[in-house]
Amino acid sequence: QVQLAESGGGLVQAGGSLRLSCVASGRTFRNYAMGWFRQAPGKEREFVAGITGSGASTDYPDSVKGRFTISRDNAKNTVYLQMNSLKPEDTAVYYCAATDNWGYSVRYYPSNYNYWGQGTQVTVSS
Repeated sequence: QVQLAESGGGLVQAGGSLRLSCVASGRTFRNYAMGWFRQAPGKEREFVAGITGSGASTDYPDSVKGRFTISRDNAKNTVYLQMNSLKPEDTAVYYCAATDNWGYSVRYYPSNYNYWGQGTQVTVSS
């Protein structure tokens, strides 16, 4: 069992930056790949970043590539999402999630993730 708790959301102007954190409980954190997802009102939850258990490999969709960076510190059971050059369309609730399956065909889908945090709101004003 893994429990996840996000923090770091808030209100920021367009062009600004935020860093989200997600702390995991349990001693098996390094066994899980981690993903960040976001969900805006009326839209489906979408993948925005992922990282393997070791941190050696990351993945991003084109919509955030070059602006968002995912990282993890396994000693602190924490995964981060650094978000730069934020745009109003980045406004959403951001969730971290854990999966034991980092397969290329499934990593982008919320249903592939076993554990979820409660989410943190990010609002980008224009």
